[in-house]
Amino acid sequence: MYQINFHHPSNAFFIGIGGISMSGFAELLHSLGFHISGSDIMESKITEHLEQLGIPVHYEQVRENITKDLDFIVYTAAIHPDNPEFIAAKEQNIPMIDRAELVGQVMKNYQDAIAVSGTHGKTTVTSMLSHILIAANLDPTISIGGVLKAIHGNMRIGKSGYFLTEACEYTNSFLKFHPKFGIILNIEEDHMDFFKDIDDIRHSFHQFALLLPKNGCLIINGNIDHLEEITKDVACPCVTYGLGKKCYNYTAENITYDKLGCASYDLIINGRIEERITLRVMGDYNIENSLAAIACARHLFLHIPEIQTGFSAFYGADRRFEYKGNVGGVTVIDDYAHHPSEIKASLEVAQKYPHKHLWLVFQPHTYTRTKAFLKEFAMVLSTAEHIILADIYAARELDTGEISSLDLKHEIELLNGDVSYFPSFGEIEDFLLEHCVKDDLIITMGAGNVVEIGDDLLGNSKIEE
Repeated sequence: MYQINFHHPSNAFFIGIGGISMSGFAELLHSLGFHISGSDIMESKITEHLEQLGIPVHYEQVRENITKDLDFIVYTAAIHPDNPEFIAAKEQNIPMIDRAELVGQVMKNYQDAIAVSGTHGKTTVTSMLSHILIAANLDPTISIGGVLKAIHGNMRIGKSGYFLTEACEYTNSFLKFHPKFGIILNIEEDHMDFFKDIDDIRHSFHQFALLLPKNGCLIINGNIDHLEEITKDVACPCVTYGLGKKCYNYTAENITYDKLGCASYDLIINGRIEERITLRVMGDYNIENSLAAIACARHLFLHIPEIQTGFSAFYGADRRFEYKGNVGGVTVIDDYAHHPSEIKASLEVAQKYPHKHLWLVFQPHTYTRTKAFLKEFAMVLSTAEHIILADIYAARELDTGEISSLDLKHEIELLNGDVSYFPSFGEIEDFLLEHCVKDDLIITMGAGNVVEIGDDLLGNSKIEE
């Protein structure tokens, strides 16, 4: 495997440079003096930002972009071997590494590298920790799989020994990382186009835990099934957190909620009440998320007032039950949930949010996930008052015709759910404009481009008062 010499900046090309993570690390290497260029299939705000930094971006992926002066190539998991640039790099014997390997090599340059893993909640906990580290003036380098207003994007380049990133299990990419502190938020079935079954997924998370050094720490949700299978043979201390009747190192008691469903609670560390914590985000799952962040912060020797200052400035990550606006008295929320467990948690939050009627616009994400969890999706979606389905967002997959949103609609109807399907965003918007009234709540949900529906509605004044 090619090893980057960070002390002697060289010439690197990023295939798929417009990706949320790729762009951040391209910017990081650029700041270290590397000569960076790259390609993507379309122009975006991300690529415009890179160009403003002086990073050339090609908007056509052709073999001519791969020149002999390149020292190494970085590519994303979405790039296939038949990509013209990928083929050209192979033919010219230019060293190639994937994005995860790059992240892993970057992490070796930091004394305190933190990796946040789990099937759900990575972006939120990484964002919470970002606020805490910034509040403590630790000047961290941060990579987030979304946009965080506090750092004006998805990457913050600091000058200290602190590095914070999300660690995704898909294709086992997080096994190429080199963290000192690791967080495991939950372990559930997902990405079944790669993993065989839940045991295969659990094995990967165990391997991730084994990466941690003796002087590090594993922070793990104490409610994970058969926890000892994940923590066995781990070299470092293991710290648990969670809600419920089990004994955890970090837990919450005497939980109360404000009128928007944001929680306050007594923080309990090793059975002792430490402090009253107040959050600016909604949902019981965010109490658990905050406990994970607190446990990590405490092992970085941060104090409760610094942690609370970070929480006080955190109103949620981009696209995580995000308030988008209000039009005609109708509130529009956008949420990234695309797994049955995530949808369930978001709908529980929605029930506590002030509204007359709830309209859930759901865009399934990938054909394999929709097929694997069809009945689970139907079960949880049917609990919403009104469901509107968009077509499946393909992402990295091809439509084989085996599954569609109409199949999901049929399953929801079997459960007596109030469900509609429309093949275009325009038809969905027209339907909402016709049926929504003042004090209703619209949630656009999914990991694709369903957010565009809410944005369009907020620019429309036809909703009745």
